[in-house]
Amino acid sequence: MVQVAMGRSGVARLKTRHLALLLQLHDHGSVLRAAEAANMTQPAASKLLAEMEALLGVPLFERHARGVAPTAFGLAMVRRARSALAEIERGGEEIAALREGRLGKVAIGTVVNPGTTLVPQAVAAMKRDYPGILVEVEMDYSRPLVARLLDGQLDIVIGRIMDPEGAAELEFEPLADEPHAVIVRAGHPLASRREVRIVDLHDQGWIMPPAASVLRARLDAVFHQHGLHPPRDLVETASLPVIIHLLRHSDLLAALPPECVAPYLQTAQMQVLPIELDVRMEYFGIIRRRDKAPAPGVTHMLETLRDTARRIYPPLPELRPGA
Repeated sequence: MVQVAMGRSGVARLKTRHLALLLQLHDHGSVLRAAEAANMTQPAASKLLAEMEALLGVPLFERHARGVAPTAFGLAMVRRARSALAEIERGGEEIAALREGRLGKVAIGTVVNPGTTLVPQAVAAMKRDYPGILVEVEMDYSRPLVARLLDGQLDIVIGRIMDPEGAAELEFEPLADEPHAVIVRAGHPLASRREVRIVDLHDQGWIMPPAASVLRARLDAVFHQHGLHPPRDLVETASLPVIIHLLRHSDLLAALPPECVAPYLQTAQMQVLPIELDVRMEYFGIIRRRDKAPAPGVTHMLETLRDTARRIYPPLPELRPGA
């Protein structure tokens, strides 16, 4: 109980130099390399680490022959420190923007489908009304995007909350469903068939998401459910431009929401195969941190995202409690 009381009072006495060193120790795993990265001597870094541990009343790192490794206490502080320093940096950027007559910056992370439909349309609409807001957009899978949101590197994520870790700190506002179809180039050997079965897809070359992704697991499960092992002739990529180029110039298949390649479907450069893939992801939506009050630019972006989503997506069915 004494240690806990010391830790709580000690947190308020931590300084940004403590937090910066904490991150360097985590990232480098060595007091010497962390000290060099923080532009201080090794004895000074060791002293600063000892100060942190005394203030918090818990060991933050374990010392071993090869360097240091964070304890459970250390990992908890590392994430909070990363978020705190990111917030301070964003505050400085916001002040600089206001000095220059701009309205600030919004950093958005998005998964592929809304990244090719919702987000570009919303950003274009907001820039017409608020040209002084700098908008940064990055595309990835939900897990890494949510991690960057929790670290304070992003203001908004358009995606899904896939893991329980950190979920209590997040708000989720569902926007739309995301069914997937099998996409091929026009003239693909399977494109002329009236019916395509899972077994017909088995020996084809595929463009697949990385093995660690939820979508990859669900695609593999489709083949397992039909008594087949997943396809082995693969290209793994999360890059939509790469996927599009490969689809247009090869006989590879990809499972995508048709909206991602709508221009190519409309101009008959690509085709949806006649098969119900039965691969759906959870609703994607707006994800934000509960404890972070949005800056004016983020508020404008949120409003525009909601308006654009209402315009381009059908209304969601009412979700029953516990459903």
